[in-house]
Amino acid sequence: MIKIAIYGKGGIGKSTTTSNLSAAFSLMGYRVLQVGCDPKADSTKNLAGYQIPSVLDQLRKKDNDITKEDIVFPGYGKTFCVEAGGPTPGIGCAGRGIITAFEKMEELGVYETYQPDIVLYDVLGDVVCGGFAMPIRQGYADYVFIVTSGEAMALYAASNIAYAINQFGTRNYAKLGGMILNERNVENEYEITEKAAQEMGSSIIACIPRNGVVQKAEAETKTVIEAFPDSEMSQSYEHLAKKILEVCNG
Repeated sequence: MIKIAIYGKGGIGKSTTTSNLSAAFSLMGYRVLQVGCDPKADSTKNLAGYQIPSVLDQLRKKDNDITKEDIVFPGYGKTFCVEAGGPTPGIGCAGRGIITAFEKMEELGVYETYQPDIVLYDVLGDVVCGGFAMPIRQGYADYVFIVTSGEAMALYAASNIAYAINQFGTRNYAKLGGMILNERNVENEYEITEKAAQEMGSSIIACIPRNGVVQKAEAETKTVIEAFPDSEMSQSYEHLAKKILEVCNG
């Protein structure tokens, strides 16, 4: 089982990237489990075709009567979807919510039952607190890939994430696999991002071009891979999937 965490600043496109990666891996014949780790609980919407109930929502409704089927939902191809969810707005800690969701998944034997070949964690990267850092430090992920653009705030968030990963580097936790440039058409974007990546001890492994086909697919509540399989964007995500496997299989 390959365990991958996708981090990035909120709004940078990591959920779109992650769900299209899940679909691309599925096309390659892999069983994929995608776990959304954002309080908005919308990471897997385009994979499942609708916004699935989150683990925390189901716990609030059913408490100890919760089952695997209450939190794991089938998606496109050979994908399965889980959303950790978040606390009631204004009450509780989102990071603690992720910890609770992960513990419940283990308790219910989700990984053993669904036996995914690849697990993808889609993680909010604006704040790398205890809960949001779980995939890095608790053995859930083997590799972390950071989605960024050439914009200053996206690179600032990427730098914080890379720093957190390096802090855990001596403990055999997740390794930084590389940067995914989700282009925003910033002037000299590749050069700016590659320089920043090098300063973080990393590099760009793939570029995702800016293309309106993404919004068209999401308007249908689908990934680009499903809605427009022959498009150049679909090929970009398939290329990214292959590059990530190259890194992970080293």
